[in-house]
Amino acid sequence: MNKSMHFTEGIKQALHTVRGNTMRSTLLILGVAIGVATLLAIFTIVQGLSDKIRDDIVSSNAPYLYVARFTGLGGEDIDKKLRRPQVMPECAEAAATVDGANLVDYMFENNDGTILHYENERTNIVQVFGSSETLPYMYSFQMANGRYFTAGERAARERVCVLGDGPAVTLFPNRDPIGKTLRLYGVAYEIVGTIESRRHVFGQMGDNFVAVPWTSFERDFSRGDRYDNRTMAVTVEDGHETELVKEELRGVLRIVRKLKPGEPDDFDIVASETYGEMVDSLTGGIAIVLVVLSSIGLMVGGIGVMNIMLISVTERTKEIGLRMAVGSRRKDILRQILVEAALLTGIGGAVGVVIGYGFALLGTKLLHFPFVFSPVVAVTAVVFSAGIGIFFGLYPANRAAKMDPVEALRME
Repeated sequence: MNKSMHFTEGIKQALHTVRGNTMRSTLLILGVAIGVATLLAIFTIVQGLSDKIRDDIVSSNAPYLYVARFTGLGGEDIDKKLRRPQVMPECAEAAATVDGANLVDYMFENNDGTILHYENERTNIVQVFGSSETLPYMYSFQMANGRYFTAGERAARERVCVLGDGPAVTLFPNRDPIGKTLRLYGVAYEIVGTIESRRHVFGQMGDNFVAVPWTSFERDFSRGDRYDNRTMAVTVEDGHETELVKEELRGVLRIVRKLKPGEPDDFDIVASETYGEMVDSLTGGIAIVLVVLSSIGLMVGGIGVMNIMLISVTERTKEIGLRMAVGSRRKDILRQILVEAALLTGIGGAVGVVIGYGFALLGTKLLHFPFVFSPVVAVTAVVFSAGIGIFFGLYPANRAAKMDPVEALRME
């Protein structure tokens, strides 16, 4: 009898045994399924969280370079970096001349939040910042109503503003805010547009903002170098290497900032991909911890497999003795028990994959995370489950194979 026939016979015998012990088999399958489902759901949701955070933090339609006097990355003293000169508008003008640079967004903020009022409505704390007219084209911003401010309004330092979804919904429920006047720190600004909710990973905080032309912000809300924060972002055109554009930008900024050869940079440039890698590193570490904890539960399920198979072997002692007496070899018995264990845990793994992806789909929908189905992960989960059955089935299978057929037939 060839190996394929042995295997087929083993499967048939295993199915017969499973049907003969429905309750025990169901409990074993359920235990493995819960372990696999938990492991898979956690892995998928954390992967969705990683993709969501990466998308929200990077939040750009193209790779970009972020420029600031300091970014918080690196080991240099923050107080020392705060004494660096600001990234002034001439830096943005020079950045636009760099080969491979596409859009340039100049931003001005001072991290002061404010509570906005309109008639009887009021917001939570809202961030007000100044930007260029390029911002919605660079990032994943979609206009809900009206428009973003124009280059002309920015040049003329017009007092116009665009609301994020948070203040737009809070201050103007079921009303059109376009053309209304809103007071920002006591200064009247006309609302020209609102931005759709970004369903940010940080919830409504990601939508609680008001954007104004950076020139208007500079005139009305500047608090001086110590508190102001002037930055810019430069998108990289398709077909250009981010690192090459970064180096050319660095050279241009050194000239604008009048740095001598050998002097260290008095600014930081960070590629958007760096932030993405930081997110991947953070969420990857979280995923490893959660997967390890879930795997412990799966190992406990494996011990349960071993105990159930030991009980099964004990109950079938006479059957095993009879099979050996009529010609079955020890390796046939060993194979039989291992096939049973692998079949049960493999079925448990398949059920766990369905349940796990079901919970992951529900969880990601509720949390507004991306859902990613991976056939490779699904197949690996089933194979791994079967592997657990084989590993933890070795001891009971070996015990069954070493039975003395004469002694086994005497057992009551």
